[in-house]
Amino acid sequence: MSSVIDISLSHLLLFSAFLLVPAYLLYRWQLIELSKSTLISVVRMTAQLMLVGLYLKYLFELNHLWLNIAWLLVMITVANISIVKGAGLRLARFFWVTQVSLMTAIITVCLMFLLILVQPEPFLDARYLIPIAGMLLGNCLQGNIRALETFYTDLRREEANYHSDLLLGATVSEAVQPFFRRAVRTSMTPIVGTMATLGIVSLPGMMTGQILGGALPLIAAKYQIAIMVAIYLSMICAISLNLRLSLRSAFTASGLLREDIFLTEAD
Repeated sequence: MSSVIDISLSHLLLFSAFLLVPAYLLYRWQLIELSKSTLISVVRMTAQLMLVGLYLKYLFELNHLWLNIAWLLVMITVANISIVKGAGLRLARFFWVTQVSLMTAIITVCLMFLLILVQPEPFLDARYLIPIAGMLLGNCLQGNIRALETFYTDLRREEANYHSDLLLGATVSEAVQPFFRRAVRTSMTPIVGTMATLGIVSLPGMMTGQILGGALPLIAAKYQIAIMVAIYLSMICAISLNLRLSLRSAFTASGLLREDIFLTEAD
């Protein structure tokens, strides 16, 4: 099968120019902020992806063990910051909780993926490690934002019910159990729904990319199955660890929810 067809920059710019149509419509509908946000996001996305594309070219060529690990840690840290801020929580309170949770989940599942399935030479080959970690992190980011936001927003709103359980003799871990279950269900439902309809309703990105790159459809399908299993494992692991480990930072010694863990408008 032939290799992937390159896209010229001029054609890419021409295609992207069609975004001016929805931007204009949003402006006419008086959704000016959304129109501005869309254009800014597209510019940022383009700049970031082009820079990463250039950087990864050299990263793949060098394929140095410690450089690969360092870039993986940078990816995890950036995702960590986005998760905490996206959930409306203070970074100072939750940074290390989320960092440890993400590192444990992503590194463990990545190593399992490489060790059991791919077995590349060298073992931590950048061409496999970085893209796989990126796909896991992208899904963990959204899942963890949804989980933390649901967990602490619900706790704050239903704090009276939580206090009632404490007064009846429950520990903090026992009293937050209904909120924990709700947060896990809310954050994991989208990935479960996606897996149930994958291949029929939509052809997933990794499989499409491999087919465009020249891989046989059956090989691409096997990789897609493996990555979906990896995504599910990393998400459930990271979310569970994140919620459990965050309890120490979110509650006082007497079991009261700290108000200073939430971002305010001034922040």
